[in-house]
Amino acid sequence: MKSKKEIKRILATDCGSTTTKAILIEKKGDEYRLIVRGEAPTTVEAPFEDVTRGVLNAIREVEELTGNQILEGEKIIKDVDGKRGVDIYVSTSSAGGGLQMMVAGVVKSMTAESAARAALGAGAIVMDVIASNDKRLPHQRIELIRKLRPDMILLSGGIDGGTVSHVVELAEIIRAADPKPRFGTGYDLPVIYAGNKDARGNIKDILEDRSALSIVDNLRPILERENLSPARDAIHNLFMEHVMAHAPGYKKLMGWTDVSIMPTPGAVGLLVEHVARKENIEVLGVDIGGATTDIFSVFQEIFNRTVSANLGMSYSISNVLAEAGIENILRWIPFHIDEKRLRNKIRNKMIRPTTIPQSLEELMIEQAIAREALRLALIQHKDMAVGLKGVQQERTISDAFAQTRTGASLVNMMTLNLIIGSGGILSHAPRRAQSALMMIDAFLPEGITKLAVDSIFMMPHLGVLSTVHEEAATEVFNKDCLVRLGSCIVPSGQSKEGQVMATIKWSKGEINLKYGEMKLIPLGEGEKENFEITPSKQFDVGMGRGKKWEGEIEGGVVGVIIDGRGRPLQLPKDENKRMKKIEEWNKELNVYPERGGE
Repeated sequence: MKSKKEIKRILATDCGSTTTKAILIEKKGDEYRLIVRGEAPTTVEAPFEDVTRGVLNAIREVEELTGNQILEGEKIIKDVDGKRGVDIYVSTSSAGGGLQMMVAGVVKSMTAESAARAALGAGAIVMDVIASNDKRLPHQRIELIRKLRPDMILLSGGIDGGTVSHVVELAEIIRAADPKPRFGTGYDLPVIYAGNKDARGNIKDILEDRSALSIVDNLRPILERENLSPARDAIHNLFMEHVMAHAPGYKKLMGWTDVSIMPTPGAVGLLVEHVARKENIEVLGVDIGGATTDIFSVFQEIFNRTVSANLGMSYSISNVLAEAGIENILRWIPFHIDEKRLRNKIRNKMIRPTTIPQSLEELMIEQAIAREALRLALIQHKDMAVGLKGVQQERTISDAFAQTRTGASLVNMMTLNLIIGSGGILSHAPRRAQSALMMIDAFLPEGITKLAVDSIFMMPHLGVLSTVHEEAATEVFNKDCLVRLGSCIVPSGQSKEGQVMATIKWSKGEINLKYGEMKLIPLGEGEKENFEITPSKQFDVGMGRGKKWEGEIEGGVVGVIIDGRGRPLQLPKDENKRMKKIEEWNKELNVYPERGGE
């Protein structure tokens, strides 16, 4: 690869489950910018069964839109000469269902959960978790492993120097199941062992002749510490060597790329981590798709990712209804709708997943469902993103024996600095204010939080690019990918309707914020203002109850949203009053056009 100084043009693709997206980045003067985006249907399944067909079609669209020549026949030209060629080509993939894993650990709430965090952080979907204490019988575990056919198994258990018997039993169950990989039959299923180092000899004896066994450092070497990086790195490497190498057309694609192909969610997670580290902030990122909702977070410098595999906006939309309940969806809709009619609309979306809302009413319904999908996904994320379980904080006899002490969630909405939204419902909302309000309603941030969306879903491309050219990935992320919506100010606490909850001052004005109202301050993209926020005694904006906050707040394409609805949020119970309030908030923030005569 060329030195970074010489790199002028970069091509990146993301092979999604339905669409393959290609982007072209060029150096313009002193900065790297997005030039164009092309897309084509993904071709990993029959009748094509060759992922490179979709990649070539997406690249050809980029060629047509730019007038550049990138392909010579079916080869990517790897030397820039005028309008010919690219310097770097990188790719991510979630085609063929992405990376699907099973994890096994000794104690469900400790090593098994650490293993699940390692797998999720590497971009995998965790199909199931097996633990010594999961109350399944051995034959049930064997049957489950055979039926699921994962791409890979991560086995963990025991602290270094601890007992070996439990993790050895799990290895014997994996051996007895003799699982076959999802793609291809001519190779052994990868198994990563990341448990008690004293059991390595036993694990080798049991699994080495029946699987492609890799042994890495223990992911829970002592009770008080997680060490997830070695397991995560091994998952990435094995994903390429075994899983992708046997998926249709990937061997050819791997020969084209300058670095290993990365699972799409792993690349997005890498970018979220990169933003948090570079800016030294706490970040929450979400990607809401048709079938799943992924949440990424960095709190207290710890990265976590969760996949809500049953919460999405098309294929899984009926699951959102089932999990949230009809009342929770109806509470966000500012007009009367018959329950049966709403259920039918949701079912129609599931059976026709590519349809888009045809009326303002349908758009409001879809965005109400999105709020619930996002809310439920965050609840699942909070349950997984916790301080270590099993760490003894109160050393009582019962704690010492139970060793299942639940750590507190790391997710803290008051210390959160930035929320990044991605996925069709957020990235392609007709008005940016709709994206902002969906995220505020679903995640309920507190204090002062910046809001942004991914303009055209290029976070995966930039995540993998950051491993080879950080400067280009960062510049394009900041200038072309991230649409800065603005900031929200949320005093946390509760009061009575109409009571003054905070005084907000800035150079152009002053607001006495009343409980139950929302306000919009027009502060544009790139504009910053010094604010002074003085909450009343029962409210907190980050400094403690009743304590003044002073500092700089950044605007955006929406502006600065002031949310005076309190935390936790309680919508009016009376239906007419609730609808009137929602209409009032929507009008104040200019969320929807006026619904004349409806």
